[in-house]
Amino acid sequence: MSTRHILLGLLAGGPSHGYDLKRRHDERFPQARPLAYGQVYTTLQRLVRDGLAEIEGTASDGGPERTTYRSTEQGARELSRWAAQIAPPAPFVTNEIFAKVVVSILAGGDPAAYLGAQRAAHLERMRRLTALKTDPGADLATVLSADYALNHLDADLRWMTTTAARLTTLTAEVDAT
Repeated sequence: MSTRHILLGLLAGGPSHGYDLKRRHDERFPQARPLAYGQVYTTLQRLVRDGLAEIEGTASDGGPERTTYRSTEQGARELSRWAAQIAPPAPFVTNEIFAKVVVSILAGGDPAAYLGAQRAAHLERMRRLTALKTDPGADLATVLSADYALNHLDADLRWMTTTAARLTTLTAEVDAT
């Protein structure tokens, strides 16, 4: 995920300061890793440096000084360009679960036990996400984010089921080499 483009998207709604951008990011992308304040301010400085955003003003209003940023026309064009780009499917489909199963097979571990435990963790996460998205107070960002995560977890579960069914064959292939 491109933090610079996400911040440009949040600035498209109007001028804002870093604290508010961080809060809105965390609200709009509830299943994403929360942004650190340092990351927000560093990214804003780079956006200003690159001409994609500019400082609108600074005020303290009796509290800490807050700098307000706004997107430039160049920033709006960059955001439109980025948002229209098709995200290519990942060229390499390796994740930690896959790697642990392969290493477990190679090292003579118990990949079936690992898959069973991982399956249980996935199912628990799916229960929590389903409860989150079916909460009557859930906003659209929460529901969409939960649906996205649920679909990925479901794909992982299908892969785990297929792999568990093939473990005898996979282990025999490794043993033969």
